[in-house]
Amino acid sequence: MQQFILGKKNQITVISGILIVLGFFSHFVLHNLGLSQGSLMIASVFGVAPIAIQAYQALKVKVVSIDVLVTIAVIGAFLIQNYEESAIVTFLFLFGHFLEQRTLNQTRSAIKELTDMAPESALRQLANGEFVEVDVDDVDEGDILLVKTGAKVPVDGTILTGEGHINEASITGESVPASKTIDSAVFAGTILENGTIQIRADRVGEDTTFGRIIELVEEAQDSKSEAERFIDKFSKYYTPAVLVLAFVVWMISQNVELAITVLVLGCPGALVIGVPVSNVAGIGNGARNGVLLKGSEVIHDFSRVDTIVFDKTGTLTIGNPEVAEKEIYAENVNEVLGYLASVERESDHPLAKAVLTNIGTTTFSTVEETEVVKGGGIVAKVNGHRIAVGNVALMEKENVKLSKKAQADVKRFEQNGNSLVLTAVDGNLQVLMGIRDQIRPGVKNDLEGLRKLGVKNLVVLSGDNQGTVDLVARELGLTDAHGHMLPEDKSAHIEKLQKEGQIVAFVGDGVNDSPSLALADIGIAMGSGTDVAIETSDVVLMNSDFSRLPHALGLTKATAANMKQNIIIALGVVVVLVASLFFSDWMNMSIGMLVHEGSILVVIFNAMRLLKFRLKGNRNNVKTGVKEIVTAK
Repeated sequence: MQQFILGKKNQITVISGILIVLGFFSHFVLHNLGLSQGSLMIASVFGVAPIAIQAYQALKVKVVSIDVLVTIAVIGAFLIQNYEESAIVTFLFLFGHFLEQRTLNQTRSAIKELTDMAPESALRQLANGEFVEVDVDDVDEGDILLVKTGAKVPVDGTILTGEGHINEASITGESVPASKTIDSAVFAGTILENGTIQIRADRVGEDTTFGRIIELVEEAQDSKSEAERFIDKFSKYYTPAVLVLAFVVWMISQNVELAITVLVLGCPGALVIGVPVSNVAGIGNGARNGVLLKGSEVIHDFSRVDTIVFDKTGTLTIGNPEVAEKEIYAENVNEVLGYLASVERESDHPLAKAVLTNIGTTTFSTVEETEVVKGGGIVAKVNGHRIAVGNVALMEKENVKLSKKAQADVKRFEQNGNSLVLTAVDGNLQVLMGIRDQIRPGVKNDLEGLRKLGVKNLVVLSGDNQGTVDLVARELGLTDAHGHMLPEDKSAHIEKLQKEGQIVAFVGDGVNDSPSLALADIGIAMGSGTDVAIETSDVVLMNSDFSRLPHALGLTKATAANMKQNIIIALGVVVVLVASLFFSDWMNMSIGMLVHEGSILVVIFNAMRLLKFRLKGNRNNVKTGVKEIVTAK
């Protein structure tokens, strides 16, 4: 019976409202006092039923909830034959709950949109080459799948054939479709806007990026922040305190109606709902914009960060070395570059790949007598010429003389933070290349955005040489830079900063970053990083989009401020109502309950502003064409 009544709460609200209208119509129009009081009495009984059941369930687990206060107040008003007050209070309480649930569902819509985007079926290739539609849960790793125009990509995978443009907004928050070709990675839940592709399933089910996003967001919703834990403790003592206050008021004044009114006015409805709804709205905004916030505790801590420490490679830089500077000393340039490319094609070293990419299309020759010189480079024979490719130490070993210009170039390249690749043909230096990782486009503006949000220290820690790290730090205007850092050195430096009283966030993407991500007050992982890095982090920037970092920090600051605003609104309303009761003549139960329900909607709508939060000036707004909206403090 209890579950039946609670399940019909909305219908009871409607019936109660109709009976109240009938009661007042009978009183003021029909002048039928009996019908009026009868209607209001029935409305009171109907309305109090679900509230009393919830109060009873709360008392069974030793919790004195808001429902207890309202139930006592309504029963008291009914006993003193104040049927108008008892009927109106129950209706407003139930109607307020209806509006509260409806608006709360809107704040959770960002999360629901994610789950609705989850693919349900896939076209899997059979042994005979045909494709049949199967449930996405039946897809295994290694299966070949067909994705047609307009369809959702069912799993994380790699394109084997075909090309097209994929809308990855569900993963990255980026509305501009990404161009995909053979060997490109694709993600479950994204949409192929044009083209037809065949993919190999690399991750399926809950292991897909999309599945992990939903799991992390759902876990985040269930977590509690410091503010929520405060509210829980506060409510535990607050509700009994209101009961005691009402009893004291009755003992002193002998006025039952006044005591009952104190119970109604003391209901902390907005206080209980205000913080959780801010938390859900903030996490929902992050999920829509490519930022995973793993819980409301993360929101609280991240909003207070004053120092951000970065790994260099793959975080501040792209992670793919490129030829940044080049000097040619040879007269027969194309021939020498062909020799160089032929030798480098024998190696899988990242620097060799950078050299080949820079040279591009050329004529390859047969390479013979290849010798790998440990810590130096490669020496080989090409078309009868002795080719040496490597660093300065290899040139010295090969007795290659460097001219004054070449020596000056080497020094300049090193000062610019380059790794050097020198090429000699038959003992003569022909080519000098400086290779370095490229800084991510727009990172400097993003770092400036972090400073504007109150971050005082921006630090880079890297295993790379100090010269390269210093170059990156100078170019980006970082506060501090340290090179030659092993994973344990990074962790030790973070501990040192924390002991100095700084609240530290660490941004990284590799397995070697995991200790630092776990140790920092807030660990921030790039979404394309390793699984270990993502699992040990508190915040994930999907698709490794660095521009999401200022948005994430701005969002957490706005959410934390929103929680405080809602607490102030809720407590302020209670104080004003109670003060009005004792120091004015116009306050009564009905007005008090109406103001209470209004305050609940105010804190909910205040929190819902977070769903439209956009950080002013963030380059990502320009890129996606989203109108800039500031809904922060």
